[in-house]
Amino acid sequence: MRKIVLILFAFILWVLLTWSFTLQSLTAGGVVALIIGLLFGNFVIEKAGPVFDLRRWFWALVYIPVFLWEMTKANFDVAYRVLHPKLPIDPGIVKVKTKLQSEMGIVFLANSITLTPGTFTVDLKGQYLYIHCIKVRSTGLAEASHEIVDRFEKLLIKIFD
Repeated sequence: MRKIVLILFAFILWVLLTWSFTLQSLTAGGVVALIIGLLFGNFVIEKAGPVFDLRRWFWALVYIPVFLWEMTKANFDVAYRVLHPKLPIDPGIVKVKTKLQSEMGIVFLANSITLTPGTFTVDLKGQYLYIHCIKVRSTGLAEASHEIVDRFEKLLIKIFD
């Protein structure tokens, strides 16, 4: 079942990336998806059942504009800091905790934080993430977790847990 899910996902991704519906392109995409699914199906997907849950797909679609909004805000914040004459930065590494249980959810959170300008996930240890920030606003675990993690975590829990 896990291999079939990965084959379908890889094929859909192929079609979305190439946006070509010719027989040649669809055949190549099918062959590539089949090879990827057979080789990596047991390693990539933990549980195949939740992949077909439409509620998770709905929340994943909701997550995209939320992520893009947070990324846009962070871009303006970093641009302000770069262009400001006194360069108001206070870099540092803070420890945050997530409520996410699945490994895939935690990795997705770490990548979302890293893709947001001004922050970078340095390390993962269980449910703790170490984040480098261009401007450290709080060093306490609860405050830093609320500031950095909460904006993404609410939706990621609905998608991955």
